[in-house]
Amino acid sequence: MTRRKKKLKKKAIFSTIILLAIVLVGAFLGYNYLFNDDSSNNSTNNNNNNGNNNQVEKPKENEVYNLSLLATGDALIHNAVYWEYAIGDKNTGPYNFDGALDYVRDIVSEYDIAYYNQETPFAGGNPSGYPRFSTPTEFGDAMIKAGFNMVSLATNHTMDKGENGVLNFYNYFKDKDDIVYNGIADSEESRNNFIIGEKNNITYTMLSYTTSTNGLPVPSGKDYLVNVYDEEQVKEDIEAVRDKVDVLIVAMHWGVEYATNPNDSQKEIAQYLADLGVDIIIGCHPHVLQPITWIDDTLVMYSLGNFISNQYGTDDYNKLVGFMATLDITKTVTPEGEVTIDIGNLGGELIFTKYNGNPITTSNHDGHVVIPFSKMTDDRYLSDYQRIYEKYSGILESMGTDLNIVPLPS
Repeated sequence: MTRRKKKLKKKAIFSTIILLAIVLVGAFLGYNYLFNDDSSNNSTNNNNNNGNNNQVEKPKENEVYNLSLLATGDALIHNAVYWEYAIGDKNTGPYNFDGALDYVRDIVSEYDIAYYNQETPFAGGNPSGYPRFSTPTEFGDAMIKAGFNMVSLATNHTMDKGENGVLNFYNYFKDKDDIVYNGIADSEESRNNFIIGEKNNITYTMLSYTTSTNGLPVPSGKDYLVNVYDEEQVKEDIEAVRDKVDVLIVAMHWGVEYATNPNDSQKEIAQYLADLGVDIIIGCHPHVLQPITWIDDTLVMYSLGNFISNQYGTDDYNKLVGFMATLDITKTVTPEGEVTIDIGNLGGELIFTKYNGNPITTSNHDGHVVIPFSKMTDDRYLSDYQRIYEKYSGILESMGTDLNIVPLPS
């Protein structure tokens, strides 16, 4: 789908260059007329005419650039998840989460941009689970190593460990090269220093907002610590970056937990963001899948579910099934300088967090690993996986958008 068209801001410069060229050519021709003899001019003109007769100027062609994007949902790291990947004391670490990503690493690495939502903060100190999370930084190491390079950080758990927790979270990411992150900051200046990525001559950025902080207050005068959704601030942020990038993504932490349909608030926010010219909206927080749709030219993924967690699938594994959405971005530049951004080839992989233990009880679990449905060959991964695949494919497409979801293996 075509997003928008715009003219590069080169018209004034281009006109000046053309005018200057005309003046220089005129001066050159005048000089030749005054100071060169007729035979020299005739010889030159004949040679030029002969050359022109043999040359056909080729029309200029469009320049086309491509970028691929993968986006997935919430990394919700309960204590049972980090216990599984302890290589030291289970409550203090250290940890290595590489094994959790063994089945998806080859998929993620294929994409130019790979996004996820870091639901639980790297807040420092000993790790902790529900209800006040602090996730080991080694989880971030594993995700970056797997190829994730765009991370949403504004969630309802961002303030779980207070201001110091947010600063620890921010300090982890601030020195990471080639990672586009947003949603938290350590000052007003850093909050407004939006990170712009570029690849294949396509520029992009991501803004991240949450609609709640679980009732935990943000310190007075330090709103920069976490981006709590506010229409005026969002408008100001978008206006600050919209003309600096080809593709603008907004990550929204919103909605009602475990609801498979977006509520009125989500729809209103999505419309507001679409009106402001956002290209892609990626939703998180419900922890279950919600539909993917379009609002005019804006792609809206209302919720991509959990990427990994220890939540319980009380309704057909609803909290254990997520989605890795994929799409292609095409930038076309005409010889006249008009730029068109297209978003297409929507599809992706349904994923499942498999662990040992009954997934519909609160029993202790271990062995957490993310498995794409495309790699499920039998019921050892998930009983009745064919029916579950069809059910959640239907939810994703329930607002009328056809998706090229990777099929089950034959």
